[in-house]
Amino acid sequence: MSGSSKHLLQLRGKRPDEIRALLASARELTSPTGRELAGSTVANLFFEDSTRTRVSFTIAAQRLGASVVDLSGKGSSLSKGETLTDTARTVEAMGVDALVVRCAQSGGAGLIAGAVSCAVINAGDGRHEHPTQALTDALTLSSALGRDGDFDLSGVRVAIVGDCAASRVARSNIACLRALGAEVVCCGPASMAPPALATLGCAISHDLDEVVGEVDAVMTLRIQFERNSSIGSAREYRERWGLTVERAERMRPGAWVMHPGPINRGLEIDGEVADGARSLVLGQVANGPRVRMAALSGLLGACRESCTGAG
Repeated sequence: MSGSSKHLLQLRGKRPDEIRALLASARELTSPTGRELAGSTVANLFFEDSTRTRVSFTIAAQRLGASVVDLSGKGSSLSKGETLTDTARTVEAMGVDALVVRCAQSGGAGLIAGAVSCAVINAGDGRHEHPTQALTDALTLSSALGRDGDFDLSGVRVAIVGDCAASRVARSNIACLRALGAEVVCCGPASMAPPALATLGCAISHDLDEVVGEVDAVMTLRIQFERNSSIGSAREYRERWGLTVERAERMRPGAWVMHPGPINRGLEIDGEVADGARSLVLGQVANGPRVRMAALSGLLGACRESCTGAG
């Protein structure tokens, strides 16, 4: 991190050099590096279900020597009517140095950041953003394309397919990939890839068959049933917008398949494609702790330097 902010809440508006610096830091973190954050405490405030993000933040913090506290909505005072910000302030008051926040409210991580003094990392807030997932995706794709020397994705075209309107991952990826020079096209039914998304700087398509052979990577998104996505017939969705074996065979040589997970196999992507030679899915998972280590060490390192300087 550049040290210009104590929080990581979104990628929209971030300068390309800031994003590249974080990716470069993550690139170097191929194994546990020591005890940079020994004595620090990171609290995972996960008020929505998660496997990959939650576990990778825990692994990242532990690899850096920090202690980790986990709190979920079901077992917290949120279930008794306490506000999101009151819960965060209570946890901070116990001596926490960073809060990793996942919540259903769009902008919830920002609300918490405005209420506490410690560092806050957005691990997904409603339909807003999921910055560390997009950074993980960018690191994975850049490495696969041989672009992780300078993270310049100029000339690269990426299709994000599925429920883009409901997806915080899509929003963060659009911001991240465009900052690195890539072109992004969002593809899906009109209700999931509405024209309004073009204001984020992406192209819009409702025909995956026209797009699939023209891009360097296809990132399929999970259909978010919990956000009231209406896909109509699941069979029709798969036939028109699912990344089937047949569609994957029409991709360019050297083009890649991505999915941030969890996967609805046989709906947005066939299992053979998710597990196939083109797939970067497990690479995305493997790079998660590296990106989260870079975010935590950057934010908390900057805070420590600031506090030392002030003292």
